[in-house]
Amino acid sequence: MKLISITALLIFIAGTVFAQNKPHFTTGKKVIIYTTADSTDYRLSATDTLQFRNLGQPLETQICVFVDPGKTFQTYFGTGAAITDAAAETFYKLPGQTQQELLRAYFDKKTGIGYTIARTNINSCDFSSDMYTYVREGDKELKTFSIEHDRKYKIPFIKEAMTAAGGKLNLFASPWSPPGWMKDNNEMLHGGKLKPEFYSSWAKYYTKFIKAYQTAGVPVWGISIQNEPMATQRWESCIYTAEEERDFLKNHLGPIMEKEGLGDKKIIGWDHNRDLLYQRASTLLNDRGAAKYLWGIGFHWYEPWSGGEPMYDNVKRVYEAYPATNLFFTEGCKEAFNIQKINNWQIGEKYAANMIYDFNNGMVGFTDWNILLDETGGPNHVQNFCFAPVHGDTKTGKLIYTNAYYYIGHFSKFIQPGAKRIAAAASRSQLLTTAFLNPDGKIVVIVMNQSGKPADYFLWISGKAAAVKALPHSIASLIL
Repeated sequence: MKLISITALLIFIAGTVFAQNKPHFTTGKKVIIYTTADSTDYRLSATDTLQFRNLGQPLETQICVFVDPGKTFQTYFGTGAAITDAAAETFYKLPGQTQQELLRAYFDKKTGIGYTIARTNINSCDFSSDMYTYVREGDKELKTFSIEHDRKYKIPFIKEAMTAAGGKLNLFASPWSPPGWMKDNNEMLHGGKLKPEFYSSWAKYYTKFIKAYQTAGVPVWGISIQNEPMATQRWESCIYTAEEERDFLKNHLGPIMEKEGLGDKKIIGWDHNRDLLYQRASTLLNDRGAAKYLWGIGFHWYEPWSGGEPMYDNVKRVYEAYPATNLFFTEGCKEAFNIQKINNWQIGEKYAANMIYDFNNGMVGFTDWNILLDETGGPNHVQNFCFAPVHGDTKTGKLIYTNAYYYIGHFSKFIQPGAKRIAAAASRSQLLTTAFLNPDGKIVVIVMNQSGKPADYFLWISGKAAAVKALPHSIASLIL
């Protein structure tokens, strides 16, 4: 009995001490607000500095964003975009001064929005001006492998982006299709499948790419196994069932990566929409032989092609079932380019809504699609034109910024790699919110007002609150 009593007393004392020393995240803190808003000139603009005051139990009539820094979740990896052939070609059609403006806008951590991730294509994709591979037809041994095609535009652009980002960029590469002669439909377009007799050759193809890029001065952080492996497209595409992707990874790609001394490179599975996300993730992750090679599961946001809504909960289901797995957004864009809609405010709101929901459901990082496109939404060899956050007008030599650039910037500029997501919840549906605790101790709360009306609310943390004004159709980063 004495032992039990002493133990209980020690637990009580320890709990009391912890309560007394529980960090007061608002003590001595001011809230600095950066805003982007429709019908204003605010674009990532510092708009207010606020103080906390006591606020116990809020009333139902007092709109609040509740933040609990004591509840932490996944670790933030970063934000970035794809440097495709189209992006690189457009970049080099612009004047040197405009090129430097773009590099600063995306990669400078102080004057820009601080991207830390880039994606590029292995072989051609729809956002290439032509179709190409790195080997001659029929070369199963890959003796003719050469990345000469990429040395003209893609590699120089990636290297400039790396320099602008401070010398480091987490670059991952994705194939849209193996060479046509490796597939059962004998072409790179229109789906088809990799023939079993070329599994080992295709697996080694990735290692050849990584080593060639590294030799060219471009370190590759990782790869995804296949872009959109369930989509038969009119452009470069290749189909894998979940079992086929699992077995290709387990028996070929993973072992060859290790054999070639590339076991430290990250491998991403799925790389397709949220609709089939759980089925694909569970098939890959329930197999220990395949799962040991996976860094994470990639996903896109195009599932509303079916006429439905974004399937955000499917990300949450994977996070719940496999909390140690990195859930990584690998591609998304606003489709069907129309220059008349370049200033459509809903473009940025689409990005922010997806990012907020996906971060709250366990996503670790976000990769936009093309980092730059021209004034036509291309170039694109199959006329599959789309929007980018920034377009380069090759006729005037100037950049056109959509509001998506600023909306993405509210995340990438203020959230630091290594940050932990913390609990955040709004009391009204017009406000979407997520929050992070940065490695330097600063808290970043992002709040989007998706309605056409202003919303006055309280940023509430442990009985302290700061009064905030959210403009109509706005997004704000609150830093404390």
